[in-house]
Amino acid sequence: MASCFFIGHRETDVALLPKIKAAAEYLIQQQQVSDFYVGMYGNFDRLAGEAVIQLKHEYPDVRLFLVLPYHPADRHIEAPPGYDGTFYPDGMEAVSRRYAIVKANRKMIDHCDWLIAYVTHTVSNAHNLLDYTVRRQKKGLIQIINLGAGEG
Repeated sequence: MASCFFIGHRETDVALLPKIKAAAEYLIQQQQVSDFYVGMYGNFDRLAGEAVIQLKHEYPDVRLFLVLPYHPADRHIEAPPGYDGTFYPDGMEAVSRRYAIVKANRKMIDHCDWLIAYVTHTVSNAHNLLDYTVRRQKKGLIQIINLGAGEG
C-alpha cells in the first residue's frame, strides 16, 4: 500500500478536476496507492479532495485524510464529509504557527510515496515544495506527477 500527497496553487481553476482525478486513479490502479492526504488551503486542495471522494465510490479501499498544520488541541477541525479522518504529522508540536503550513507540507512529502502537484509558476510556496520534492525524487524517495508541467 502506498500513499500520495497533493500540492498546488491556491488559485487553481475547477477545469483541472478531471486531470487530478485521472492522476489519482492512475496511482490507485497502477501504483497501489490507497491513502491520499490533502491540505485545506486553496482551490487545488479542495479539487484534490473532491477528486478522491469521487474515486472512493469506485475504489472503496481508498482513504482520504485532511492534513492539519496546527495541533488538533489548539485548533480542532473536523474531517469534512467524504474524508476518513485528519492527520497531524509527527514532530510538529515545536513548530511555530508562522511556519506550520510549510513544515507540515514538507513532512507530508517526507511521509508519502507519491506527490500529485499543480505548479505552473516559480513565485509560490508550491514551487518551493516541488523543488524540495524533486531533490527527494532524485534519491528515489518519492515520485512526482506535476499536472502543471509545461504551463506558465
